[in-house]
Amino acid sequence: MPNRGKLLSDASCAPGDIRYPNDLGILNQAREKSEEIIDTLYETVREKVKKKPKTYRKLARKEYLKVAKKRRPRTKKIRKAIKKQLQYLKRNLSHIEQLIQAGASLEVLSNYQYKSLLVITEVYRQQQWMYENKAKRIEDRIVSISQPHIRPIVRGKAGTPVEFGAKILVGCIDKYAFLQRISWDNFNESVALQEQIEAYYSYTGVYPESVHVDQVYRTRKNRAFCKERGIRMSGPPLGRPQKNVSPSKKRQALEDEKIRNAIEGKFGISKRRFSLNRVMAKLPHTSETAIAITFLVMNLSTLLRQFFCLFLCFQKRHSFLGSQLLMKIIIGVIINKKQLSLLPS
Repeated sequence: MPNRGKLLSDASCAPGDIRYPNDLGILNQAREKSEEIIDTLYETVREKVKKKPKTYRKLARKEYLKVAKKRRPRTKKIRKAIKKQLQYLKRNLSHIEQLIQAGASLEVLSNYQYKSLLVITEVYRQQQWMYENKAKRIEDRIVSISQPHIRPIVRGKAGTPVEFGAKILVGCIDKYAFLQRISWDNFNESVALQEQIEAYYSYTGVYPESVHVDQVYRTRKNRAFCKERGIRMSGPPLGRPQKNVSPSKKRQALEDEKIRNAIEGKFGISKRRFSLNRVMAKLPHTSETAIAITFLVMNLSTLLRQFFCLFLCFQKRHSFLGSQLLMKIIIGVIINKKQLSLLPS
């Protein structure tokens, strides 16, 4: 069968509900969590251990606020403050080990505290390595104590060059947006273009006539893949730009860019109207569910808009009574389906 339809593809980020991370703030949060864990463990061994381990929490808080309240602290002062917070956190972790050796059990901790203890240990290891090596990057860097699954996603945009959340890959077919992939780690979206084209084939039974994508997708492998299947990829060919371009090619390139704007509009609608600009869920699976439901509701709103357009066309051609009868029938079907779903199985 001949190719039919258009496939639009692009990637974006769904930011999570976290404060903008910095090394000093993350260490301060880790220190405060470790102090709460020490208080909980000490209550179980109060009779064995007469003296409570010193945490110096008030002094550590003052040292943190000296730098955090400044508008533009110098690099040396920030590094000095990070060193002090690392020392406080190291002392607290050693106190936790001593309490465990004295007879305290980790079972008295809540699930949240136990998870925080594991995250705090990893945060200390990462920050200590970055401090010793004078580095600002490390693999699988933790940017939030409460949501350790979130990773920094480098987007390169002017307003927000780095976003913190899940990276999503979306394909748009006939004004409907389909979520193809969700990942908490950064990935190259050009690798998944072939999967999207095969998914389009499984949905419709034919390959798309054209694929409208960004410059990142226009690799040699993707171009060869599309050429084998008779798919036209938008954008100029590889190599040096041509000097003499025909008016038809210019017109085609402009038309392709106009078509590709539809998926950018989908991202704008999802973030402005459907609250995808900040995912309020905290757990990874609940966040992924919230993102998927957002695109489901967007598609339902698109379907509802098309239904009302058909209804208005029907109303113009037929009498008003006939349109009212049609609406009564549709509403009755919807109500019956809702009543049937509420019945016990």
